[in-house]
Amino acid sequence: MKSLQDRISELKSSIGLERRPDINKQNKPKFDYEQNRRLYEQQANADLHKLQQSNRQHRIEQLQGRSELNPKWTFDNLVEDAQDVQEAVSIAKSFITAHQDPKWRQSRSHMMIFYGDYGRGKSHIAGAIAHELIKRYETSVLYRQLQTLLDMRLFSYDYQSLDNAPQKYREVNQQLLTVDLLILDEVCVNETVLKKNAQAWLGNLLRQRKIANKNVILITNHNLVDLESAIGKYCFESIREYETYQVQFQGPSRRSELVQQYNQTTQTNSPSPKVGYQPNQIDYNKKPDY
Repeated sequence: MKSLQDRISELKSSIGLERRPDINKQNKPKFDYEQNRRLYEQQANADLHKLQQSNRQHRIEQLQGRSELNPKWTFDNLVEDAQDVQEAVSIAKSFITAHQDPKWRQSRSHMMIFYGDYGRGKSHIAGAIAHELIKRYETSVLYRQLQTLLDMRLFSYDYQSLDNAPQKYREVNQQLLTVDLLILDEVCVNETVLKKNAQAWLGNLLRQRKIANKNVILITNHNLVDLESAIGKYCFESIREYETYQVQFQGPSRRSELVQQYNQTTQTNSPSPKVGYQPNQIDYNKKPDY
């Protein structure tokens, strides 16, 4: 007669609770802890790197969106067909490379002054610098035309306006003070001279950015002598406090090709050459048909 213990063993075996030792040894693989730990670490590091790259790309896209830069202003789209452009690109790339040194960035404020006539590529190169700094170092950038800022400042005094102009100006003004790189374009365009209150506002803005070690790119069609008269002595003294890099653009205008194409098209399509534009060309010697 089978004992109670034998019956219990048979029951365990039938429901799979008890297996023979040789079967357990045959089906159960040996667990290599070190090998599995290395595999888990590699997978975790790969996932973390992928997540970091995705987050970085998202931050770069946000910085580019807030910068208001023209997406076509890159070094790849720039035609270096003149010596002044080649020299400007060389200085620009040196300025970008210098950002690798944290001591250089934190030592003092730096300002690049691009000056020269219209259509020389000043804004394009400034935008290319900004795009590279965003991509490499996640630098915050804001591109603005000076006259646009002055108009916003003027409209912000209308506290009864329905377009929320005062709040918009306060938000932009905060950006002007805090972004790592501020690009001010069309400074005193058309040889204009800033009014006294505008001179004081711009001078204070540049001084506050200088104290905070924030960089500026200033673009103007004035030469440096006329620029001092246009923006005023107080504002120009604010510029002197920066570590400045003056870049002059003297080459041919990149926009002249459009005029040449228009002239060529006009000459091709016109049956006879005409001098200038003559609106409402009517032959008063011709008798009317009626």
